[in-house]
Amino acid sequence: MTMLAVSRLRSGYGRIPILAGVTLAVSEGEFVGILGHNGMGKTTLLRTLMGYLPATNGNVQFDGRDITRLSPTARARLGIGYVPQGREIFATLSVAENLRMGCLRGHDPGQTVAAILRDFPRLTPLLDRIGGTLSGGEQQLLALARCLCGEPRLILLDEPTEGIQPSIIEEMIETLLAVRRRRAITLVLVEQNLNFISSLAERILILQKGEVTREIPPEIARDRSMIDEFVGMA
Repeated sequence: MTMLAVSRLRSGYGRIPILAGVTLAVSEGEFVGILGHNGMGKTTLLRTLMGYLPATNGNVQFDGRDITRLSPTARARLGIGYVPQGREIFATLSVAENLRMGCLRGHDPGQTVAAILRDFPRLTPLLDRIGGTLSGGEQQLLALARCLCGEPRLILLDEPTEGIQPSIIEEMIETLLAVRRRRAITLVLVEQNLNFISSLAERILILQKGEVTREIPPEIARDRSMIDEFVGMA
């Protein structure tokens, strides 16, 4: 079953066009990676899918419903979660307060946070710590856990390994795979770290100049020489 369907999507910043007609589909429960050079439109795509940037053409469907003109809040309530590049946690709030902020109305914050912490044991002893005092890797785990507190069905994850130590990157891989086993989630991952994206994605879309130009299997992304030959990423 198709969860996310994007057709001829165009978007940008003011008069500067970035997306030039993106078309893609993501099935329910699928992990899909998006790979491309800086400036090719990867973050713009996720921001448009979440509703932070308006689409200038094309449409976005989520679970069979046209959401092209819906607000980010409305999309979140439908089950779309977003972890932006740079994490954007609440730096002056505690870890526990950050997690509770991620809980949607109608959910019991205490039960929701307790359930999420089972997948993020590193955060449990840090609950009273202020978010801004955490390491970059801990902040990234917090941002992901906070997103999951909203019980999303689809997660849009933007460059989670940027500036993160290797041990946390491996922990994130293990955590996302465990979350996938325990929860019915779908993931669209924008990432430059080839090991990270190939460890998680079932297929990888190449975004060049605002368009999806090809699809490659994860095993190609594991080989830097092949990436250099096929898409010029190495």
